[in-house]
Amino acid sequence: MFRRTRILSRVVTIATLLLTAGLFPAIGSAQTPAPDARIALVIGNADYRAGALATPANDAGLLAETLKQSGFDVVGARDLDQDSIRRAFRDFLEKAQNAGPNATAFVYLSGYGLQYSGENYYVPVEATLPRESAIPIETLRLSDFTRALAAVPLKARVVVLDMARATPFLPQGQLAGGLALIDPEPGTLYAFNAAPGTIGPNEPGPYGAYAQALNEMMREGLSINDIFAQVRLRVNETTKGLEVPWNASTLTEPLVFFERAADAPALPAVSQQARASRTRPIQDYSVDEAYGIAVERDTIRAYQDFLTAYPTSPQAKRVRALLAARREAITWDRTWHANSPNAYWTYLQRYPRGPHAPDARRRLALLSAALEPPASFDVYSFGDLAPPPPDEVTIVDDRPYVYFDDEDYAP
Repeated sequence: MFRRTRILSRVVTIATLLLTAGLFPAIGSAQTPAPDARIALVIGNADYRAGALATPANDAGLLAETLKQSGFDVVGARDLDQDSIRRAFRDFLEKAQNAGPNATAFVYLSGYGLQYSGENYYVPVEATLPRESAIPIETLRLSDFTRALAAVPLKARVVVLDMARATPFLPQGQLAGGLALIDPEPGTLYAFNAAPGTIGPNEPGPYGAYAQALNEMMREGLSINDIFAQVRLRVNETTKGLEVPWNASTLTEPLVFFERAADAPALPAVSQQARASRTRPIQDYSVDEAYGIAVERDTIRAYQDFLTAYPTSPQAKRVRALLAARREAITWDRTWHANSPNAYWTYLQRYPRGPHAPDARRRLALLSAALEPPASFDVYSFGDLAPPPPDEVTIVDDRPYVYFDDEDYAP
């Protein structure tokens, strides 16, 4: 566990924060990489000037220890200011470049995150963010780091963002909440503690449900994709549906954190069930099993199939909200990538008061276009993504994010 030490203008390694000196090397330290090197960067920001969080520093320590035990060369820190995070990113990129094409890189960032105009930002501990224009100045745009990491020849990259929380920054309604959906670069897996367009709870500690589940599943000897599928199920279970994680992957190389011994116990039954369930129709299961299958698959099709099979079940409102948040997040992702007036107008036509309506109008202003959809324009095609039905629009309208701490969403 981390000791509570405020770090502002320098990077302090986890080694100085743990009682066992020398456990992790200092950021920027030179080491000769192994042929199949495993390197990791772990940062937990908790002691925010705007209000402390109970779990991120402990969560980072928990994951750092697990990664170290699974053969990763781990560097990390807690409570970093903007310059220190930027320096940590720079040093880790240099380390990745020196690790060789057979190396695996793992990044875990915990604390407060924001999305702004289609990009995700990591918030340093000293940020105050009194207005939206301060976001690019006081925080770090994560794509600057992740795109640079994607350009480094590596066997695999895993980027875990445990930062989708309600924040104390800016008045509600100015920004979409949670994190923006990311399309992973080749050979990359992205994971969020809460699905795009949703947030997880600010937990009392000492550890967060997401970090605990990730730590547990990494130690089970599962493949990387099974790990995150099981994390989603476990977090959904332990939080009684308050938090539903998300991940997307283009990994082609197998990645297991801990090899299973020959005499190890059998894999958890839930994992075996999940593997067997991937091709069976959801309506073949009981309502409770079907809900677990839909969450494990975590796709628009799976959620739609559940609602078709069990439209009046206790879980239907929660599934409908998950579906609404996902469709809106994908719609905004495609809108932002198109970056044209027609795309932004089409988004506003579908979601007049949606979470990203302020973002759409900001982008239209930058393009010197009308802020509201004109009477006639070429409607942008979102491909296979159908427009939202009215009940989905109702769920996301006038809300910066979807949060399941509501009596409408049965546990």
